[in-house]
Amino acid sequence: MAPAYGKVTPGIVARLKEIAGEKNVIVDDQEKLKEYGRDIMALAMGMVYLPEAVVKPGSTEEVAGIMKLADEHRIPVTPRAAGSGLAGAAIPLEGGILMSMERMNRILEIDPVDRVAVVEPGLITNELCQKVIEQGLMYAGYPMSTQTSFIGGNVATNAGGGKVIRYGNTRRHILGLTVVLPSGEVIELGGRYRKSTWGYDLLQLMIGSEGTLGIVTKVIVNLTPAPGRTVDLFVPFPDPQTAVAAVGKLIVDGKILPEAVEYMDRLCLVQSATYHEITIPFMDNEEAEAFLIIQLAADTQEALEELYEKAGELCLDNGALDVFVAESRTDSENIWKVREEYSPGLNLITPYIRHGGDIVVPFSQVPEMMRELARLEEKHQTHIATTGHVADGNLHTAIFKPENVAVEDWPPLARALYDEITEIALRLGGVGSGEHGVGILKKPLFLRTKSPAELEIMRGIKKAFDPNLILNPGKIL
Repeated sequence: MAPAYGKVTPGIVARLKEIAGEKNVIVDDQEKLKEYGRDIMALAMGMVYLPEAVVKPGSTEEVAGIMKLADEHRIPVTPRAAGSGLAGAAIPLEGGILMSMERMNRILEIDPVDRVAVVEPGLITNELCQKVIEQGLMYAGYPMSTQTSFIGGNVATNAGGGKVIRYGNTRRHILGLTVVLPSGEVIELGGRYRKSTWGYDLLQLMIGSEGTLGIVTKVIVNLTPAPGRTVDLFVPFPDPQTAVAAVGKLIVDGKILPEAVEYMDRLCLVQSATYHEITIPFMDNEEAEAFLIIQLAADTQEALEELYEKAGELCLDNGALDVFVAESRTDSENIWKVREEYSPGLNLITPYIRHGGDIVVPFSQVPEMMRELARLEEKHQTHIATTGHVADGNLHTAIFKPENVAVEDWPPLARALYDEITEIALRLGGVGSGEHGVGILKKPLFLRTKSPAELEIMRGIKKAFDPNLILNPGKIL
């Protein structure tokens, strides 16, 4: 049974303005409230949940003050980063206060000795990446949404991306957090160190909790030395299975660990290139149904050339139709743009597409997952466009409405197909989300497929952090 929540009264609004400043509280502007009442998933699905108030704090102290006020009056609070989420985790389902972290967007410190940066949660990921590279360092917790996502959102969803195969996802690059609990109490988790056996690891528990346990106000991120030189290979294959097998040969037989390995099917590639008005090698080759982007790094140009020649030969020996070496910055930027921003290209075909698929399977099961997707396409007379971080088994699916299905019948069919894809991934030993999170989109299936014992422990954790259940209610559990 849902708790009885308090309302945002004029008195509460006055208190919020005292804490965060009058200009940083939105109450009466319906259009603004609507903007904050949805994320990318909600926008695509036409969902809007209006908050009663939006507040934009500028410091840990202000966040703590807002949470104390909300907890005292049992007002639900939904934290929001960039709103670029694909699972609905930033939607204010219960109204209440929407807390936007957009003002807390500074790089507080870059320390090359400890190899850390200290940043606020509203910082755009790419700003951090660009700033640390000036000092020969790299932030490797690098999601594909680097141009739009906030660091706080990356932490909330344990985001990953193309570099996970070599460096791991966000969890591996967060050393410390300042967190405001629902009660308003502030705790410090972790620090500028890289190993610890010092009680239960609440830092790791907070990462990936989707804003349901606490609100992150400061992040200490791990930095690594930036690679000396990089190059991107663009490689076409006749089918997905051959492409996946080649990745395994590259890593195991060739002993080459790429910086990144990305997969695109033909439809995603052609539509994205068309949308961006970019000409990509091999996009007119009708024999090519699957494409890999392989990024390699080495300390010197000579070593890099030797590495990419070896990688190219391995690809050709294992079924590649050709290999393109992107030796100019423009070529590399075009290839990555087509991969990172492919969704608008698919929408040129039809608006009736279910985006947001985020399954993960063991790498050995990726070929079988691809076969299952093809089976579902045939069964439902549809198309399932696929991209992904293939080397770590993370696939993103976009399901098209079949032509023989009426528009009004599409939402429930899309839901059923989405669940079927996720259930196949679970059967193959995987999970339903690698980086987008559970939010509300995957919550029903998540609850259905987790054991009662696991759910009981998770609910106990939630209750321990948030006894009044005011923080991001309705998400995950």
